[in-house]
Amino acid sequence: MKVTRYGKLKQALILMTVFTVLLAACAGQPQKKPETPAPQAPKQAVAGNEPDISVFMHETGEKKTMKMEEYIAGVVAAEMKNDWPVEALAAQAIIARTFTVEAIDTKGGVPERGTQASTDIKEFQAYDAKAVNDNVKKAVEMTRGMVATYQGKPIKAWFHASAGGITATAKEGLNYRDAEPPYIHSVQSPDDLAPADIKNWTASFTKDEVLAALKKMGVKANDISSMEIGQKGPSGRTVSLTVNKSTPVSGPELRMALDSTKLKSMLLDGIEVSEDNVIFTGTGYGHGVGMSQWGAHKMAKENKKPEDIITYYFKGITVEKRWQ
Repeated sequence: MKVTRYGKLKQALILMTVFTVLLAACAGQPQKKPETPAPQAPKQAVAGNEPDISVFMHETGEKKTMKMEEYIAGVVAAEMKNDWPVEALAAQAIIARTFTVEAIDTKGGVPERGTQASTDIKEFQAYDAKAVNDNVKKAVEMTRGMVATYQGKPIKAWFHASAGGITATAKEGLNYRDAEPPYIHSVQSPDDLAPADIKNWTASFTKDEVLAALKKMGVKANDISSMEIGQKGPSGRTVSLTVNKSTPVSGPELRMALDSTKLKSMLLDGIEVSEDNVIFTGTGYGHGVGMSQWGAHKMAKENKKPEDIITYYFKGITVEKRWQ
């Protein structure tokens, strides 16, 4: 069919109109950029509301469910004297809560029991509901939901009875095999209110007891003619000892193999080997890593807040509120 000049003009006008409409539409809509995924929030055991927690009651063998704060009160009452200043108890509450949340986050609590916690101190934390008094309740309530975190994740909330004046790194105090946590550091600790038998102590073991401990550690020795302090860590704690002038032995491991309630710390002053015994002298009580309880006691007496106590012993951390 023959197209007239008028027809050609009409087609051109239609095409121009369509082009103009399309151009206007594109001008009003900027080009879409590729979407980037939103950053993931740090992993948290709980958020918003106070959680329930399943606890293995090792005294009876039953599994019990209770509110988190009820559980924390029982831990605080067992881990610290319930007549101590409330701010010290509150610092312990933050430690206990952080320990619990971190354990739930990283390993599901106590998987071998099928629970999130256990009242057996060898498996988890000490627990004593009968020792909970108004002082403990106040300390737990004033820190309700508070957890110590580093870069959004709960820290390994280590603590001990007395640092003997200075805290330890994780590697020297606990023979920690992983990289040193960035929030653990060695600081001066005000432990001067600790009892005399913690400030200075003597622990005597028979040679047979020491030989049995060494055997438990996989160290072969038929007799002990000498034992000396070998390498020391940044805080002055004994990291290794030398047995019979030639055999190196881990200090923290020997303490646990002997009796950590008797050989109170590796902040040693000296070792003496007699005909029948090995005698240690030292100061402090515990591995020395993290918060010193007697240090927290003194800081609480000086009107320090629980958050101040925690952030003094752990470097670069945040005390955040996980639930109301």
